[in-house]
Amino acid sequence: MKYPLFLSLFISCFLQTFSLAEPMKLTQTYEKLTLDRPMTVVVPPDNSKRLFLAQQRGQILILPQDASGAEAVTFLDFSGRKMEGTEQSKFEEGLNGMAFHPKFAENGKFYVYYTQQDPKRAVISELSVSKDDKSKADPASERVLLEVPLPYWNHHSGNIAFGPDGFLYIAIGDGGGKDGDPLRWAQNPFVMQSKVLRIDVDKTTGARAYGVPQDNPFVGKDGMRPEVFATGFRNPWGMSFDDAGSLWLADVGQELFEEINLVEKGGNYGWSYNEGMIKYWRRTDAPPADAKFTDPVFVYDHTQGISITGGIVYRGDKNPSLKGAYIYGDWGFGRIWALKYDKVAKKVISNELIFQGPLDPKDKNMIKPAAFCEDANKEILVLDWNGRIFRLEK
Repeated sequence: MKYPLFLSLFISCFLQTFSLAEPMKLTQTYEKLTLDRPMTVVVPPDNSKRLFLAQQRGQILILPQDASGAEAVTFLDFSGRKMEGTEQSKFEEGLNGMAFHPKFAENGKFYVYYTQQDPKRAVISELSVSKDDKSKADPASERVLLEVPLPYWNHHSGNIAFGPDGFLYIAIGDGGGKDGDPLRWAQNPFVMQSKVLRIDVDKTTGARAYGVPQDNPFVGKDGMRPEVFATGFRNPWGMSFDDAGSLWLADVGQELFEEINLVEKGGNYGWSYNEGMIKYWRRTDAPPADAKFTDPVFVYDHTQGISITGGIVYRGDKNPSLKGAYIYGDWGFGRIWALKYDKVAKKVISNELIFQGPLDPKDKNMIKPAAFCEDANKEILVLDWNGRIFRLEK
């Protein structure tokens, strides 16, 4: 694709940060397990150091304590549910998120995000572990908290995470379909699509099965959903909190840019008027005069990758050079970077390429990062869309 001159100059100012640092390596682990589209690994807050792996086709496994083990415990199996509508929709529909209640050790509760059909929708549910076996979930305990209509098969996101405030954050994409937010939901304040939601799972508000935190930015404002924490996202893929409580969120781009955001309460991140830091060229109408968009902290263009996978700020001990860096990658190009960002000065310190996998899709060693997760020691696991788990290390 040929860019206009101004856009080429804009891109070049970012490409200079893509230096190849001392490379890291990916070492495959849990090699004896047969996995199918791993989506996230979550460690419960119960000091057990167990690793729970959620797979898109509906199973949640407890990984063996010995990474060389050949058997995993099935914690929950929703694979019999009709999660995808067509063969095409398997690409993004399914079990896309999991999070443990901050008081899981006491109440045994956890949360999942999955899709359902007829009507097509996203479901966010609360479940509990079995009273008889703590290594099994109790499917009968399911309590549906929220259902969000999905018009098309893509751009669902499904990332969920508890913040340091104890509230559940839910990322939802713009609904998908044709290019450029065809339903114009991204800037519609009364729909849940294209938003990060923030809810209280321990309370109820009105007829809702969940509570609305009273300090949410749009509480009490006519024509606006009070569950909304931030807006203006296309397809968030990778949401995490760092030790300072900052919310990092990567947003998959349309045609030109992939972006990383630091999400703040009430923030509007521009889609679909903006892509990256510039106006989205297919949108010809002007945004409202009072619209205030927050730029991403970093973008890269489609010569560097085509689908960002957001990650986590590294806080382990084995790789001190990565301490405090935001580790993320690109699903299409098999690349992993370490971004160091000064949140006070609001500027990028460095963005180093630390891993480059094979670029040939026919190469069986090609890696498609679907998620970056922490193990019990805060070291990074890279989940490969092709059904593998790797450790990021020197």
